[in-house]
Amino acid sequence: MILRHAAPALLGLSMAATSAQALDLNAMNDAEKAEFGAQVREYLLENPEVIIEAINILEERNAVAEAAADKELVAANADELFDDGYSWVGGNPNGDITLVEFMDYRCGYCRRAVPEVTSLLAEDGNIRLVIKEFPILGDASVLSSRFAVATKHVAGDDAYKQVHDALLEFTGEPTEVALRRISDGLGLNSDEIIAAMDSDRVTDEIARTRALAQRMQISGTPSFVLGTEMLRGYLPADQMQQIVNGIRAERG
Repeated sequence: MILRHAAPALLGLSMAATSAQALDLNAMNDAEKAEFGAQVREYLLENPEVIIEAINILEERNAVAEAAADKELVAANADELFDDGYSWVGGNPNGDITLVEFMDYRCGYCRRAVPEVTSLLAEDGNIRLVIKEFPILGDASVLSSRFAVATKHVAGDDAYKQVHDALLEFTGEPTEVALRRISDGLGLNSDEIIAAMDSDRVTDEIARTRALAQRMQISGTPSFVLGTEMLRGYLPADQMQQIVNGIRAERG
């Protein structure tokens, strides 16, 4: 796979190494093509570092292109990302930079990201957090998200955050008995929350987030939007802070 992607770059390097004279492969006869191929092979065998150099250049160019494409996606979907009117907002609601997290309660990496995000918000103090319910790991994920969203609708944002945190720590199956135990333990009205789980409002909210994720070309969790940057997977808090600092520096 790597050699296939690097082939155009290798061809250019090989052609430069053979002669300064213009080279037209189509004008070569079979013997000339064979000789040229042998020279290229010999050059690469004697200088294998050229292959690594070409691959590194290609990867850098791809990374730059992908970052630019991601910024365009963020700009095109900014309203739905940062101010959709239904997603839970935490951190500093008046922060100068927004961190959007697409998460799934059954995702191990989402759980690993919790202390990193918590540390970033606490240490910086000026970051707004938006949570996007994006259940993609099966029926258990969907049930957990429905329960969390229903809690928000029935009991408000503070109750949602409590349930959100509890579900990220919960390792069992999200049966009705288990979900009732969570909400009862938090002093919430379990009957109302369970009844609201299958409501059109809950279904619509999750569907809108799925549609947004599809437009953003997000297929895994956790995925983040940090200011204008896409983070496909989580980073340690200090690395996210570096990105935040860079965004602020660009703004002046």
